[in-house]
Amino acid sequence: MRRYIPLVFIACSILLILLSINVYWIYQTSTGSQNTGNKNKITIYTTLPTQMAAPIAADYEKLNKVKVNFIPLSKQELLDKIKNKTMPLNGQGDIILASDDILRQAAAAGILAASTSEQEDVVTKSFKDTNNLWVGVWYDPIIFCANKDYLQSAAFIPRTWEDLTTDKDLTIGLTDFLASDVSSGLFYALVEHYGSENTFSFLQKIHPKVLQYSKYLSTPVRMAGMGEVNISIAVQSEALKYLNNNYPLIIIYPEDGTYAEITGAALLKNAPNKLQADYFIQWLLGDDLQLCLQRNGFFFIPTNYSTLAYKTYAGKNIKLFDTFATTLTDAQKKSLLDEWVKNIRLQ
Repeated sequence: MRRYIPLVFIACSILLILLSINVYWIYQTSTGSQNTGNKNKITIYTTLPTQMAAPIAADYEKLNKVKVNFIPLSKQELLDKIKNKTMPLNGQGDIILASDDILRQAAAAGILAASTSEQEDVVTKSFKDTNNLWVGVWYDPIIFCANKDYLQSAAFIPRTWEDLTTDKDLTIGLTDFLASDVSSGLFYALVEHYGSENTFSFLQKIHPKVLQYSKYLSTPVRMAGMGEVNISIAVQSEALKYLNNNYPLIIIYPEDGTYAEITGAALLKNAPNKLQADYFIQWLLGDDLQLCLQRNGFFFIPTNYSTLAYKTYAGKNIKLFDTFATTLTDAQKKSLLDEWVKNIRLQ
């Protein structure tokens, strides 16, 4: 009996060691898996509509095996978070993907971190922050969207902003400046570029020709496509959607320049997954992103002119206004809109 006691003791000891190793392996595996999961996840605050953000996330996850968590916010909600120091974005998310005016305010608030890459270096200075705090990834210019039948019979084709005022029989579609940030952005850009006096004179002249100040960016394009107006002042992305659905439209790029809304990306300070966030921003500047957008019916001009998508874009050489950053304060913007509504819109 005594001979078996040491053997039992040895067997029990071995069993305890094996159990300890197994428990440690399970703990390490669980912890390692959790850490890997954290490293392979990025959180992005965005103002993009869900129907656009969802396919972007799906494509990136499929290609890179990284979970993309978009947090959709309205422009005002995102601005409130940027300015709210009691609930900072830093440490909670990795990236902001939004219009350049939001990114400029985020940079001024000191919540962004510099990020550089070979792709970002190709982007021209007008589409990015001077300190590399954000970079534009695509832009959507305002164009003249003309009905093809109208152009075939028209004696004169408008090619500049002033040309829109010369034909007394011309009918125009335009999104209300009060209804869309893009449309109001055009209004402010015209004021910045031509001065308030010239801009109001122009808007006063085209007002009788505007058949409808619409609520949505797509409406003026549809109106031109249906022949309800001769020409619409519209975003190119909506015009391309209708063109791809065989509407009789022709895009005219204003020869004296135009406004464009820039969508850009920025890395937040203390981003939990900075490395993956940097990779994602680089991906946004490539052809894979453009293929994803176009496959889902979104057509924007990439800021990276080395991409195949940019080289094949018909409107890539469009002339844009010299500056995108408005110097107008919120109070000045409100005053300008009030003046337009009172003296033009409601007349």
